[in-house]
Amino acid sequence: MPKVDQPMHKDGDFFVDYEEKVFEDVKAEPGEKALVTFHTVAFEGSISIVNTLSATRLLRKGYETSILLYGPGVTMGFQRGFPTLGDEAFPGHLFVNQRLAKFMEEGGKVYACRFSTQALYGQTEKAFIPGIIPINPLDVLDCILLHKKANAVIMDSWTV
Repeated sequence: MPKVDQPMHKDGDFFVDYEEKVFEDVKAEPGEKALVTFHTVAFEGSISIVNTLSATRLLRKGYETSILLYGPGVTMGFQRGFPTLGDEAFPGHLFVNQRLAKFMEEGGKVYACRFSTQALYGQTEKAFIPGIIPINPLDVLDCILLHKKANAVIMDSWTV
């Protein structure tokens, strides 16, 4: 086997060019809105992490940004912890909760469907992270339609 004579990578090395940006840095015009919807089970993939980060980025770009949790997405908004609420059982265990809380701290709104919460997951509104706004199941569609009428940026997240 041929000998590889290249130095090993070490902490602090870059594997790719993080400095080059291909597209302009888009900022919202006054009054522009964004909506990020989640129809996914918490922790069942990276979508809950990636799109909570995207929602925060939209907010920081100046968009009036909302998150809509419906169907299994409401599970993202439930308070968690082990052995008690707020205790992180392992590093990253509460990441989604922390991201949603940070998003709301920065002015974003999070809505969660009451039907999914109670009928599908047997929870009450008290299960939500403080600040999440419970909504009527009929409001799910109207939330989306109002954002479409406002020409909002809409990111839909679905997992099956």
